[in-house]
Amino acid sequence: MFSTRRPDGLFHDLILTPAHMSETKEKTPQSDYSADSIQVLEGLEAVRKRPSMYIGDTGMKGLHHLVWEVVDNSIDEALAGHCDLINVTINEDNSVTVRDNGRGIPVDFHAKEGRSALEVVLTVLHAGGKFDKGSYKVSGGLHGVGVSCVNALSTDLKVTVRRNGHMYEQEYKIGIPQYDVKEVGDSDEHGTEVRFLPDASIFTETEYRYDTVAGRLRDLSYLNKGIRITLIDRRETLEGGAFRGEEFYSTGGLRDFVQYLDGEQRPSLLSEPIYVESEKGGTPVEVALQYNTSYQENVYSYVNNINTIEGGTHVAGFRSAVTRVLKTYGDKNKLFEKAKVEITGDDFREGLTAVISVKVAEPQFEGQTKTKLGNSDVSGAVNSVVGEILTQYLDENPNQANRIMEKVILAAKARIAARKAKDMVQRKGVLSSNSLPGKLADCSESDPEICELYLVEGDSAGGTAKQGRNRAFQAILPLRGKILNVEKAQEHRILENEEIKNMITALGVSFNERKSLAFTTEDDGTESGPLNFTKLRYHKVIIMTDADIDGSHIRTLILTFFFRYMRELVDRGIIYIALPPLYLVKRGKEERYCWTEEERSAAQNEMGRGKPETVNVQRYKGLGEMNAEQLWTTTMQPMTRTLKQVTVESAAEADHLFSMLMGDEVAPRRDFIERNAKYAKLDV
Repeated sequence: MFSTRRPDGLFHDLILTPAHMSETKEKTPQSDYSADSIQVLEGLEAVRKRPSMYIGDTGMKGLHHLVWEVVDNSIDEALAGHCDLINVTINEDNSVTVRDNGRGIPVDFHAKEGRSALEVVLTVLHAGGKFDKGSYKVSGGLHGVGVSCVNALSTDLKVTVRRNGHMYEQEYKIGIPQYDVKEVGDSDEHGTEVRFLPDASIFTETEYRYDTVAGRLRDLSYLNKGIRITLIDRRETLEGGAFRGEEFYSTGGLRDFVQYLDGEQRPSLLSEPIYVESEKGGTPVEVALQYNTSYQENVYSYVNNINTIEGGTHVAGFRSAVTRVLKTYGDKNKLFEKAKVEITGDDFREGLTAVISVKVAEPQFEGQTKTKLGNSDVSGAVNSVVGEILTQYLDENPNQANRIMEKVILAAKARIAARKAKDMVQRKGVLSSNSLPGKLADCSESDPEICELYLVEGDSAGGTAKQGRNRAFQAILPLRGKILNVEKAQEHRILENEEIKNMITALGVSFNERKSLAFTTEDDGTESGPLNFTKLRYHKVIIMTDADIDGSHIRTLILTFFFRYMRELVDRGIIYIALPPLYLVKRGKEERYCWTEEERSAAQNEMGRGKPETVNVQRYKGLGEMNAEQLWTTTMQPMTRTLKQVTVESAAEADHLFSMLMGDEVAPRRDFIERNAKYAKLDV
């Protein structure tokens, strides 16, 4: 099976029949397959040949992964008790410098490799002190490919080590040492400093995002209380001449973390978070949790500072303990019997925010990305620790316990109301039958791999999009006005909203049995969504709104719904944002579309031959200002359009941002707007 490009720009699969195969053989010259065909990649060549195998991808995510690898080495020093300060600097040329006050990488002669241990660490895969449990009891970079990968994927890297009263350095280009490790002076300090410049020939993007780096460093400061982490961005100078920067330092650890996640926008039901730090079976366990007024469960888990996005045994142990202890408490006090409601596991976790952090000496992960923990003994350790502290808390704080149980009972009643709403919808045939929303202009193709669904703001723009689309593979669903803000709504209210029902129906998804609309956690700790995506009708969902304030608001409302209740679509890379042009620059019969101010200015100068005032510029403020042909050419034609794929780099940061922007509290939202006002693109 091969992929070929269709005339409309799509890729489709070509299955070779015997006739096809015979034709292929005639056209393809025979090649010998011998010992000479076997290629051996030496040193770090394998990393440069297949970088995605080691860092995930070569886009924005992979670019930032380089920083995480170097910082994680410094964190490992902190976990071993030898480091309490880490400085990260984004330099003017988008290189990054990471410096710590740890012991410093050893520089003495490595007998087996016949060179300095520093050079071995930076040039040999699976080389490092983390395989020796005498050096590090726990470590995030278990595979030992971290800093050597960074070296291989950087055009320039310089490492400076301060150790034993001396200072040493070595420089590399694309992983090749430029000289032997040399002593360059004396120093009373200790630690390692790495400066690297990512290779622009490998990465599709080379500009670091301040907020992404800051978010990760903030998480690390909460996960490792008492460690001071600084971030400086030398690319941006603030008023007064100082560089943009932040310092992250936490004395409360996970307690501070859950309070940061909820903030003012999700008021807590408890006076302070429930917190425990203990050790069971040689596994250190740290957990903080609290209940708030929201309707979602937000549980974030970490193993050796690695965010285990897919959960694992530690999450399963936590879930089991919460359900067991709260159910026992409610049954003992006959609270559920008095309320006359049937309680499920989901009810115990509505409005729950928790962070679980465990340190495991020999963690078993699924792959290098480390997104799911498999150690079976960790489940029992977390279960025991959480069960003990939660039981003690409920017994010692009856008023707080009553608040939690009232929240659980309210969640059960809301779930029952939502189930009735589902039944009502299904009886009308909206979700259970083959009927589709009346406003949906479907495509003729039935293969979801090549089908696209455009969610368009307003009937007017929807009509234009219907005229301009390729009917074969592009479907259009106009949305009337602003959809419901799901951040503030209970489940049954969400299901009653017409626009949300239309989106669910058009996508072809159905409700799983006995699931609430919120995400739940399965027995193995993995997240399970409320909807069944096996009959998903489109594998590309594109949000297309006007380039104005209302359009941005509608886009954010839709993204909030997808993040909270259709997260799987985001994780699978199915959600996109269309980018219609902002300007049409025209002189005579010559036309050019521009997406940025820079493009507009350049087009005016070029087309006006130095006289920009002679060029006509039209500013598009709405999709309806374009005709069908213009909309197709600029925003819908696969060969010429620009789409932004929606991804989640940090679930915790995304959760915090959605809660702040879409929640009830005004003050945090105002502060965020004031801090980021200078980055906004305004229509004035």
